[in-house]
Amino acid sequence: MCGVVAVIGKQNAGKLVIEGLKKLEYRGYDSAGIASVSSETLNIVKSEGKLINLINKLSEVSNSSLKSVNAIAMGHTRWATHGNVSVENAHPLTSENRVAVVHNGIIENYAFIKNKLMSEGYSFKSQTDTEVLPHLFTKHIKLGNNLLQAGRLVLKDIKGAFAFVAMSLDFPGELFVSRNSSPLAIGLGDKSNFVGSDAHSIDHLTQKIIYLEDGDHALINFEDVQIFNMNNEKVDRKIINIKAEIGLITKGGYRHFMEKEIFEQPSVIPQTISTFVKDNYEIKIDLNKLGFKNKNTLLISAAGTSYYAAMVGKYWIEQLADLPVIIDLASEYRYRKPSVFGQSAMLVISQSGESLDTLMALRHGKELGLNTNAIVNVEGSTIDREVDYSLYTRVGAEIGVASTKSFMSQLVILFLIAVALGKKFNNITTAQTQKICLNILALPSAIAQMLNMENEIKLVAQNIKNAKSIIFLGRGLLYPLALEGALKLKEISYIHAEGFAAGEMKHGPIALIEDQVPVIMFLVSDGNEDKAISNLQEAYSRGAKIILIADKNCIQKASFAHHKIEIPNFETDFKSLLSPFLMAIPAQLLAYHVANERGTDVDQPRNLAKSVTVE
Repeated sequence: MCGVVAVIGKQNAGKLVIEGLKKLEYRGYDSAGIASVSSETLNIVKSEGKLINLINKLSEVSNSSLKSVNAIAMGHTRWATHGNVSVENAHPLTSENRVAVVHNGIIENYAFIKNKLMSEGYSFKSQTDTEVLPHLFTKHIKLGNNLLQAGRLVLKDIKGAFAFVAMSLDFPGELFVSRNSSPLAIGLGDKSNFVGSDAHSIDHLTQKIIYLEDGDHALINFEDVQIFNMNNEKVDRKIINIKAEIGLITKGGYRHFMEKEIFEQPSVIPQTISTFVKDNYEIKIDLNKLGFKNKNTLLISAAGTSYYAAMVGKYWIEQLADLPVIIDLASEYRYRKPSVFGQSAMLVISQSGESLDTLMALRHGKELGLNTNAIVNVEGSTIDREVDYSLYTRVGAEIGVASTKSFMSQLVILFLIAVALGKKFNNITTAQTQKICLNILALPSAIAQMLNMENEIKLVAQNIKNAKSIIFLGRGLLYPLALEGALKLKEISYIHAEGFAAGEMKHGPIALIEDQVPVIMFLVSDGNEDKAISNLQEAYSRGAKIILIADKNCIQKASFAHHKIEIPNFETDFKSLLSPFLMAIPAQLLAYHVANERGTDVDQPRNLAKSVTVE
């Protein structure tokens, strides 16, 4: 969940590191720090809170790495795991003022190592798991090892998921880096090299990137990068040319990245659609690569918002293709000894392509013999590199922690998979496929119409901004949207919110309803609306504040609702089948405006990170 940037071989390396850390702010963090070497001195500056606090602190330090012209520096943005938020726990962590380490992930056996090192006389200043790393480096260097040898011995000592960079005064022109499950990229320059948590963090310095593979470690100096696998064998990893995305870190006139990304959807979703839907209404998804030569069960595994997209995908695939779908939380999959009887393919969904829970689920599925596939936004990410077949959302970088355009694009691909499978197994006709493709091509326009509801949703947000708890309801395809709406609201507004299948409300959640508790229902005329309205009536009769986001027909049937937001009048088939696309917009806008009304940090909500790289 943290960010790492290192620069070697460039004057003013500290300034360049700070620029890289700024690019990683979207990941979420609660402290930051930087280390550099100058005049045989290890300079460390750290601060709590946002990066601006570190920059201000650096400006007050006369010999800081930001002001000096030294050519080696590394920095870190930390999200607290072991130990609270404090300067002592911020990275870099040091040993005897001679070794510094920045680290993402978790050292699982740190307690054992720490006790052993303390018995050997090493003193610990933090509560982090990371601090064992610099002490281990110091220990092995004192025994006469060079930085590469010391790093290899450290790797033998530790267990866990990690990516780290180490520097030492004894080897001032070198960096040792390693990764295991947590992502790390190396950038190549002219008599200079760079390290970053992802390509974006160093794309202002280079367009040539190497992604380390699991178990890799590398020794980096001004002119050379030597990469070794887990067997200490020197290896060549693919050099990828990347292109910096212009305007990537600008809000484009919007107040927040999340707001920008919500309103980008009509313009970026066509990029997803055009990748897979061709002029002749043919869907370009290779179902054989996906693992469907025969009609077998599909397993979909994901986490967070991507999991709710998977839930929608299950409804679509079972409805359109008559093909069974199992969805599994990525964080649970490999720990419950799953059966793969009747399964041939596994599909994982991840915006970043680096979510550790999803990556580990993918690897377990591979071990069980499943064909592995992914829906990802980031090409070249770890998940993308490890699956058999990737489907790219192509919506550009998403900076806001709360996923919006990535969620929508994931839905597009899941829907197209459902249509392609339905056609392959003769569950839908060519004519029906053509009509569905026409509806998909009309989707960006429909999303734009939904965005025109913003002012009405803003009024609702003002009305519920002080609620202590909010309930979301949905039925059928809109049940996952109730879950997603609740997730969006809670993660950026900090109001407790829960989503339920409408029919389940009377099986327990109704006990939570008291006077003026907001109950929000997404509803369209899909043949099930009368049952859903009946569920809503139960909440109304117990004093709930009813907020209905629905089409005209449903609003007329549920005239008792306190707040009614009428969605545009789409044709019946479009509305019933594609309702998750339509209702995602009010779910996003409502969460955004409630958070904005409450003055929370919309783009970087507390305790959350964009890329979850720890289990």
